[in-house]
Amino acid sequence: MTDSASEATFGLGGYGGRRLAQLLGPLNVWSFALQRLSASDEGEAARRLERLGFPAIWIPESLGSKEVMAHSALLLQATQRAILAPGIANIHARDPMAMANGAKTLGEQFPGRFVLGIGVSHAPSVKMRGGDYGNPLALMNTYLDAMAAAQYAAPEPSPAVPLVLAALGPKMLDLAARRSDGAHTYFVPVEHTPKARQQLGPDAALIVEMTAVLTSDRKQGLDIARAFARHYLALPNYANNLRRLGWSDDDIGNDGSDRILDAVIAIGDVDLIVGRIREHLAAGADTVCLQLREEKSADPALLAHAEIKAAFDAG
Repeated sequence: MTDSASEATFGLGGYGGRRLAQLLGPLNVWSFALQRLSASDEGEAARRLERLGFPAIWIPESLGSKEVMAHSALLLQATQRAILAPGIANIHARDPMAMANGAKTLGEQFPGRFVLGIGVSHAPSVKMRGGDYGNPLALMNTYLDAMAAAQYAAPEPSPAVPLVLAALGPKMLDLAARRSDGAHTYFVPVEHTPKARQQLGPDAALIVEMTAVLTSDRKQGLDIARAFARHYLALPNYANNLRRLGWSDDDIGNDGSDRILDAVIAIGDVDLIVGRIREHLAAGADTVCLQLREEKSADPALLAHAEIKAAFDAG
């Protein structure tokens, strides 16, 4: 995928997968907790993550969450260097022109500090919004075409805003390789990462979300992991992805077996979590987005992030 081909395809990305991988670095933060805080409190938490040396912070757009473009602007303003990235901006939440122009607005005001991640979401979420999930691959293709054609009267951002697609299966991964700068995978075991890399090819960036629970209490860790995982295991996109990898319905059902929780979520001490990060990187990920879960969903786990970042940097 060349930069010129990307620009011709959708008029927004064109950053280049290898260049994006270098921009993001090997270890980012992925946080649900930030959106549960007040603007002032999450701004302070984001500044602390920035001071720890994390190059980028990924934030969600789920039902009931802060609107992701406004949320990104809030955190970009609160920080000085950190890159902000939606993981993932829902294409059913705004039309293609609003998506493209919102991203360009942030890219022009905060050069090199915004990455646009977009995805088709999930059928139950789309239904709750009053939308039609339809054929997700065809819908994403059409949406990218419309983004490319969107009118924009303001100055174009320089550099261009990188674009990544949420992708799990081979067809969406192939689309990400052809029409964006890379793919963002979520709720995946390490065994998915080499398959995603093979499907993407060498040029696109592979950005892998990795959930972890830092604990010395095995039972507590499993309880936190299961409370987090039950929602995803019930969604067809994630469940079917795990089935493609050979996981059984016995593992996926009933809020997940201990075995599948251990595969998708790193539960344990700093060494175990850092080891899992390195496994994803060795398997083909360019960037691992670390999502640390605590007992309280509004806890941004700043001390745990500091421990893991220090251990990762120490090699």
